Amino acid sequence: MRILITGGAGCLGSNLIEHWLPQGHEIYVIDNFATGKREVVPEVPGLTVKEGSITDPALVEACFQQFKPELVVHSAAAYKDPDDWVEDACTNVIGSAYIAKAAKAHGVKRLINFQTALSYGRPNQLPIPASHPSAPFTSYGISKTAGEQYMLLSGIPTLSLRIANVTGPRLAIGPIPTFYKRLKAGQSCFCSDTARDFLDMSDFLAFMDLAIRENAPTGVFNVSSGEAHTIKEIFDIVTDYLGLGRQEVPITPPAADDVPVVALDSSETLKAFGWKPKIGFVETVKRQMAWYDQYGITDVYSHLKAPTTSK
Repeated sequence: MRILITGGAGCLGSNLIEHWLPQGHEIYVIDNFATGKREVVPEVPGLTVKEGSITDPALVEACFQQFKPELVVHSAAAYKDPDDWVEDACTNVIGSAYIAKAAKAHGVKRLINFQTALSYGRPNQLPIPASHPSAPFTSYGISKTAGEQYMLLSGIPTLSLRIANVTGPRLAIGPIPTFYKRLKAGQSCFCSDTARDFLDMSDFLAFMDLAIRENAPTGVFNVSSGEAHTIKEIFDIVTDYLGLGRQEVPITPPAADDVPVVALDSSETLKAFGWKPKIGFVETVKRQMAWYDQYGITDVYSHLKAPTTSK
């Protein structure tokens, strides 16, 4: 299958490439390397990489014209600066519209869109079903939600995935790499009084193998463990893993741009795809740190603003 992946040098995209290339798929990547790394998409047989932005309609059109993809996985997103509303809107909204229009014009058979759980805003029920109303309140969440609507508007069979915090090779966002990197360097940490839903990369890849099947379901689905675990739980697992013992750590209230608890209900995903995660929470976190032991961490990004401290 010819698969075009936007943002293919990011964590999810690069893992999909490593997973799918050995299966014989031909893959074309568009990435501007704002957060992805050029070295994770080397020149290898079956992989073509185009450096550029999905906000450039001429570039997008040329890529579709050249490659003629059968399937598009839309993983590109701007997120590294929560105050850069214009960049978020350009990439996550306008760029998504360009991808959706090009996919329609070139007869793409299927679109898979990666959406953030922040599209739900502050949920009124837990775990959050995929039918929960959208109520984003951050720049990232707002722009990703608008971009998703253009994907669904395309008229192409579209699967939009509200994804939990997927852990795996090259993860550079969230509490696990933050705690690991800071504690290894002897630096102090804090934990926000929040809880999140974590999913091992192997479970995510197993789902994606089902998602790209020709007759796979379309629509909006959650891909998650369905369990919420506190940031403090992660801190304790990391300190134990590093042999530091249990430590006292400041617990700070959720920031104004944060959501106290996110757990996604994936029961409908199980019914539609016959999929459920196999790797438990503690093992998921330990696998992530074992990868850092071997390969290290580069950048660490966050969707959230740093908390302000009173003087």
